[in-house]
Amino acid sequence: MAATRFPLTLDLADETATTRFAEDIAACLAPGDVIALSGGLGVGKTTFARALIRALADDAELEVPSPTFTLAQSYASGPVPVTHFDLYRLSSPEELDELGLEEALATGAALIEWPERAEDELPPTRLTIAFAIAGDGRAATLSGSGDWQRRIAHSRHVRAFLDTTGFSGAARRYLQGDASSRTYERIRAGDRHAVLMDWPPAEAPAAGDRRGAYRARDVRAFVAVDEALRDAGLSAPAVLGADLDGGLLVLEDLGSTGIAVDGEPVAERYHAAIGVLATIHGEARPDTLPAPDGGTHRLPAYSADALAAELDLFLDWYVPHVTGAPAADAARQDFAALWADLTGQLAAAETSWVLLDYHSPNLLWLADRAGLARVGILDFQDMLTGPVAYDVVSLCQDARVTVPPALESSLVAAYVALRQADKGRFDDEAFAAVYAILGAQRATKILGAFARLADHTGKPRYLQHIPRLREYLKRSLAHPALTGYAQWYRRHLPPSA
Repeated sequence: MAATRFPLTLDLADETATTRFAEDIAACLAPGDVIALSGGLGVGKTTFARALIRALADDAELEVPSPTFTLAQSYASGPVPVTHFDLYRLSSPEELDELGLEEALATGAALIEWPERAEDELPPTRLTIAFAIAGDGRAATLSGSGDWQRRIAHSRHVRAFLDTTGFSGAARRYLQGDASSRTYERIRAGDRHAVLMDWPPAEAPAAGDRRGAYRARDVRAFVAVDEALRDAGLSAPAVLGADLDGGLLVLEDLGSTGIAVDGEPVAERYHAAIGVLATIHGEARPDTLPAPDGGTHRLPAYSADALAAELDLFLDWYVPHVTGAPAADAARQDFAALWADLTGQLAAAETSWVLLDYHSPNLLWLADRAGLARVGILDFQDMLTGPVAYDVVSLCQDARVTVPPALESSLVAAYVALRQADKGRFDDEAFAAVYAILGAQRATKILGAFARLADHTGKPRYLQHIPRLREYLKRSLAHPALTGYAQWYRRHLPPSA
């Protein structure tokens, strides 16, 4: 990892070097951060600030004027809102409160030119970058406290990794994060582009975390599953470069065209995705895969215990969310008994690979490819072995896109027809019961997960999906296999839930 002992001085030979430096800082920026930009006139402070703001917005042409006269200018686009302050004309340090620094840091970050005019009013954990003329270029000296050294060390390590994988000097743009510790960037070098996965190696699951035992903990699992899917003729992204110990992968960029458009499922694309599942399930699949370091990666079994572990989210978060009180002990005991019986009924279900989150956020449409290869598959590192109906439910009751009942029925019928044509003998009635049980299980656990994200981690946007999940759960509860759970639900939760 690149040395980052502060103070750290970097040579910036030209404006391109300053831009890449700004992108590296943007990649590790977080809400609440203050970056103080010091140095005289013409040393590159505004050039750096402009490049960082444009990187966050992913807009190389974004107008970013110097806030010399307005004193502050805010930019809301991108993963972290940022406010650009120029304190050259500040009359007194106390004026900083009037400019809204505290409000800016509540949800975003701040870039501050001429920070010395604020005296002691800035947070002590800020990063300071002192710019100076250095020959024909510039020099930037970094200092600061908090975890800035660690963050900058990691971002510089990413840059060094990219330099070894054919993406030297690549532009870095935030792509997305998810509920895990993984983040993604889209990287561009000339006319080449790819996706960077940044997945810091995880510690062992916390004591008492039943779900953690079934989740992958590093990029080796991703690479193992990726190669298995590609060997099966499916469109998982090719791995173009890897730092296995550092948790970094450069992946083929499959684009951003999804199987849903403007929040609506595209029937042709969903049917192609169903065909992918029928292909996976139509052959015996191994539960142990070659790992990229020469070892093996064993797929966990999606056992009754694993399914039950996920349902804890519903009792712990969704029930209090809709009732205002924790689930009563008696309700918990009845719930556990019901689900022990339901998951026990899955013991005889047909099993295969379970991609786990096989739905619209993780499925891309590759129109230039043919057949099943038109479906690009992402986010599969947690693949397990378990009931084949699970991924069918994931797609046909898409948690992020409303699948109308008619399309759901059409997709399930298409899957059954493909399996019957392939296998000859396929018990559609047994499959329908397993489908209903897993539909109820999936909707139940995601209701709990989304309530937790909204109430515990401050992400209320997840509440918009709850009505859809309630409707899916209602569909599943109509199956005779779910009569007991339907009665429990009516007994313990309000009608609106």
